[in-house]
Amino acid sequence: MPRTIYFSALLLLTALAVAAQPVRFYLGTYTDPTLSHGIYTGTLDSRTGQLSPLVLVATVTSPSFLALSPKQPVLYALTANGHGTVAAFSQASDGGLTPLNEVPSGSVDCHVSLDATGHTVFLASYGAGTVSAFALKPDGSVGRRTAFIQETGTGPNHVRQTQPHVHSLYHDPENRHVYACDLGTDHIYIFDYNPSTGGLTPANPPFATVPPGSGPRHLAWSLDGRFAYVNGEMGLNVTVFGRDPASGALTAIQTVPTLPPGADTKGVTTAEIVVHPSGRWLYVSNRGCGTIAVFALGGDGKLTWVQNAPAQVKVPRGFAVDPAGHWLLVGGQMDNIIAVLQIDPDTGKLAATDQTATVGAPVCVIFDTPAR
Repeated sequence: MPRTIYFSALLLLTALAVAAQPVRFYLGTYTDPTLSHGIYTGTLDSRTGQLSPLVLVATVTSPSFLALSPKQPVLYALTANGHGTVAAFSQASDGGLTPLNEVPSGSVDCHVSLDATGHTVFLASYGAGTVSAFALKPDGSVGRRTAFIQETGTGPNHVRQTQPHVHSLYHDPENRHVYACDLGTDHIYIFDYNPSTGGLTPANPPFATVPPGSGPRHLAWSLDGRFAYVNGEMGLNVTVFGRDPASGALTAIQTVPTLPPGADTKGVTTAEIVVHPSGRWLYVSNRGCGTIAVFALGGDGKLTWVQNAPAQVKVPRGFAVDPAGHWLLVGGQMDNIIAVLQIDPDTGKLAATDQTATVGAPVCVIFDTPAR
């Protein structure tokens, strides 16, 4: 065999072997005495979509949202201990978690994320309408608070928008700005971020807006970072923004519904939003009707509706796409099931599989990234 062909074949076999490795995921849950006791882990076979048994790896109270450090094997979880805390756990090679520390956050938070360097953790409080940041120590444990911002304002929905409800926080691709989705004011607040201090200050402009009453919940970036996608929890929509990397400004260019025309919207709200690893498709979960909306992403950032697929679970809150882009793993908050959906490699459409597992009230799904 010629030398070049030999090495090409060897590289191909190596790539296939890596792709075939089971990929680890973690589940955040709402705990109760019988169905759930904390954070669970399992693996998914990237070739077949087969799930391993789930294992309890941290006994904590209602770890409702999880995040992984981008630089070291450390997992962060929001917990409902007292008035709310953020906890750090060291990860073992088998997925096990060892507590590092737990710090009171000052409020009950709903979303945790990290900056690109793994030096700062950001917390969003729905109930208090606050944004906060904490420095992380070299071992990944949570240190002192570096930012605290109380938002103000209301929205047109007199039931759910009587005050700010900050739902999530995200850093931009350059790690220069942080964005806060505020359901209560229909604002996406924009902050200048100082990586050396962990400080946050209002940017210029200080916010972008979604259509009134939409209730922005979560945000996802296009792969090139030129566009941001924000799902409206109450508006059942996705707003597409173009982004100015220098100022951080967001400019709305499109808003599309997450349900087809004529669909019953009573009791339906959106939850999670995820861009496929290829950058070709966008997925949004619709609670109440139990579906996941699928959109194709155009070169101009705009969305084209593809499918509204049954999620195969009741109240699909959190979900994630495996790093290879073959499978979508979704949690059913109300039926205590996680289900694996297969992703069509040509269209991005979702199809049911026979792979499910049982765990109490799964509300957050994240895949691990072993390259950290």
